[in-house]
Amino acid sequence: MAVICTPGSSAESGAVLIQSRPEAGQGQAAHDRVYRVLRTQIMHGELAPGAALTLRGIGRQFGVSMTPAREAARRLVAEGALTLSPSGRVTTPDLSPDRIEELAALRALIEVELASRALPRAHGAMIERMRAVNTLIAEAVAKGDAVEYLRRNLEFHRMLYLRAQAPAMLAMAETVWLQLGPTMRALYGRMNRTAPPRGHVGIIAALEAGDEPGLRLAVRSDVTHGLRMILAGD
Repeated sequence: MAVICTPGSSAESGAVLIQSRPEAGQGQAAHDRVYRVLRTQIMHGELAPGAALTLRGIGRQFGVSMTPAREAARRLVAEGALTLSPSGRVTTPDLSPDRIEELAALRALIEVELASRALPRAHGAMIERMRAVNTLIAEAVAKGDAVEYLRRNLEFHRMLYLRAQAPAMLAMAETVWLQLGPTMRALYGRMNRTAPPRGHVGIIAALEAGDEPGLRLAVRSDVTHGLRMILAGD
């Protein structure tokens, strides 16, 4: 488990414990293990915007020294998943409207292209798996489980984009997801969802019909809808 402190708090006061779920093999470098677990937490919205991480707390909870904790944090800063202030304070991003708009535009560009490239390789079994994941998204919505909702939502999209066979483009999409993770968690609480995203139905329908223009439109609408709500202050 990693110790996450709310902004302005210390490791001794106000700390929030986040489940780490390490899955690394024995041969995996300590800093890589810490990096991968924290990266997943941030991408899935387990950390709120502006949440502060203490290197000492990370090291203690992962059972590593300060050096692996610092190296993991530096990698995440380089990816835009964390920010580092001149004073050395490490936090999750609290994105400005301009930054949210930029990342939303990137999602629309990259993910629409990934979906288009995936369409010729789509098949019935994949579409059925996507439909099953969408059912799990509906269950997460019914339970009000924001983290599970975000995790399954990304699973839905990744399942399609893997069929594009464009690993560099998918890596770019995942970097954008990573930077948006805390913001998307904040959005979930603002949206008061009672049903899974409508865009997913359109994506599945377009895949079944082999409709590339419809698929591009459905993906673009789905990946930008929530972020537009943030920018509108809804």
